[in-house]
Amino acid sequence: MRLGLFGTGYAGLVTSVCLAQLGHTVTAIDKNPDIVARLSDGVPTIHEPGLEELLTSNLEADRLSFTTKAEDAVCASDMIFVCVGTPPRSDGHADLSQVEEVARTIASMLDGYKLIVEKSTVPARTAHWIDWTIRRLAGREREFDIASNPEFLREGSAVRDFLHPDRIVIGADSERARSLLLDLYQSSFDCPIIVTSVTTAELIKQAANAFLATKISFINLVSDLCEKLDVDVTTVAKGIGLDPRIGRDFLNAGLGFGGSCLPKDVSALIRVAGSSGVDVGMLKEVERINVARIDRLLGKVERALWVLPQKVIGVLGVSFKPDTDDIRGAPSLGVIPRLHSTGAILRVYDPAAVRNFERFHPPDDRLSYVASAYDAARDAHALVILTDWNEFRSLDFGRIRTLMRTPVVVDGRNLFEPSQMQAAGFEYYSLGRGDVSLHPEPRRERT
Repeated sequence: MRLGLFGTGYAGLVTSVCLAQLGHTVTAIDKNPDIVARLSDGVPTIHEPGLEELLTSNLEADRLSFTTKAEDAVCASDMIFVCVGTPPRSDGHADLSQVEEVARTIASMLDGYKLIVEKSTVPARTAHWIDWTIRRLAGREREFDIASNPEFLREGSAVRDFLHPDRIVIGADSERARSLLLDLYQSSFDCPIIVTSVTTAELIKQAANAFLATKISFINLVSDLCEKLDVDVTTVAKGIGLDPRIGRDFLNAGLGFGGSCLPKDVSALIRVAGSSGVDVGMLKEVERINVARIDRLLGKVERALWVLPQKVIGVLGVSFKPDTDDIRGAPSLGVIPRLHSTGAILRVYDPAAVRNFERFHPPDDRLSYVASAYDAARDAHALVILTDWNEFRSLDFGRIRTLMRTPVVVDGRNLFEPSQMQAAGFEYYSLGRGDVSLHPEPRRERT
């Protein structure tokens, strides 16, 4: 098929590359000429395992192209995917201005039947407004359909998730639209395909993300109780996660959820449900628990160091999760500025996301970005772990201990066993487990 695609962010770029990998001819549109130039040269604009190889091979096969000209994709395509951003507004609603802009652009270029497919995560009934916008501008006689085909891609494994999906959801209100989307997917994937109405498909995506967020906040609530009862939350999570009705995924206590989807979609669903007169108190509590995780971690840092001004703190990880350079919704955006405001001296390291973080928080006399975890640990009074990169799990903690001024680790992701860290000579503070303090008396610093 000939496919057009608006937006080359995380979902848009992965979708365009993977659709081309399936053998379709894809033209992807981005307004930024620098992004188009980089992608056309085979240089990914995001960090995503496996993406660069597929980008290069599909460019070379002439199945994939990038352009700033919408007409190049709209006029030459049978199906148009909308993959633009829907960030949260200040009031919590999803900002749909980019979606409306795409609808208006398409309306000005319709030259025959087109199937317009929402890939962006949008509130239920957004398709109604896309349809209304296009018909208002292009005329009611124009032939087109609006469908919903939500993505279920996890950053860090998005290419694998697209090419090996656990389900495909198709929301379409006409037989023509349903047939086109089934033709696109049925021959390539052997997984359950749910065919439903457009509004139902829109809600499935938001509800799925809200449920995952709820699961994370639930285990973090349990983790606070575990600390009071002197119980290890990782054992509790394992015990309840073995129940097949519950499952082990998303039961890792720690700093909570972030990224571009879960926080935004919980907030947007609260607003949609609230405007429909549905009580959403449970989702509001999910949000509250998640926000409170930062206070919980900072309390551990203060307990470990007592006085923070001029203390050197190494920070490991700024991306919201491993294997991505995305910092949207990342706990680091809350933790690092607050540590900085105390007068602490921060040395920050992340394997992929430093450049993105540095745009919002440039270096100064108390904030520096370093080239390795060992550089972050050098002469530090404490290490604070914010992202569960595998690289951090394999650090040489014997070496780390010799580099640090005081052997203190505050682990926001529960990467290590407390007994393991104690045996290595560290004071170890984690979330939902007993903290290991080696020195009831004041510690002696390394000089």
